[in-house]
Amino acid sequence: MEDVKVFGLWSSPYTQRVVWTLKLKGVSYEYYGEDLANKSSLLLQYNPIYKKVPVLVHNGKPMAESMVIVEYIDETWPPFPLLPQDAYERSNVRFWSKFIEEKSMHMMEFFLYDGERQERAIKETLETLRVIEKESGLSEKMFIGGNTIGLADIALGWVAHTLPVMEEIVGVKFITIDAFPHLHSWVKNFLEIPAIKNNLPPHELLVEYFKERRKVFLAMTCHHHH
Repeated sequence: MEDVKVFGLWSSPYTQRVVWTLKLKGVSYEYYGEDLANKSSLLLQYNPIYKKVPVLVHNGKPMAESMVIVEYIDETWPPFPLLPQDAYERSNVRFWSKFIEEKSMHMMEFFLYDGERQERAIKETLETLRVIEKESGLSEKMFIGGNTIGLADIALGWVAHTLPVMEEIVGVKFITIDAFPHLHSWVKNFLEIPAIKNNLPPHELLVEYFKERRKVFLAMTCHHHH
């Protein structure tokens, strides 16, 4: 009997990666919602190093870090593979997955700052999106590395779902059909997949949640400066 538990946060794009992957694979699991201001003792027990979500526990064995978990799920449950069979193509998808993972934190900075720092972050985000638009093969394929959703798409998934929430709050729009035609249709393709579409937190609730996060963060960064 498979025993699969996910410790997550409903609003976390990193948690969503794990949920989407399990849903794509048709793996059933128990979900434990965490409150980050008041973390459960189980979470601390299962992820003593980072004390963060998401955590996957499979038959009693815990693991952390969303993309590490996604790869584990992919290896453990073969149906609906997230990596191509061909070794070269597989390395290409892993390359983009890693690129996106490393850039994602920086891309979110436009949301966490104001003023000059925010302007710089907006420029960097546009630059990263241009690289993905031009170089990741989206001009020929529906997804990164093929015509079915894969590892790199899961890494980029927050751009389809959480980025619009951040954009709405800050009042910017990155992925327009004119500036990024390929990414624009990637977003549509991604959100049309039932496993994704049916497992998205409600937009309005996310807007409320992230508005609060931004307030808290800006208050913190103000204190550092004075």
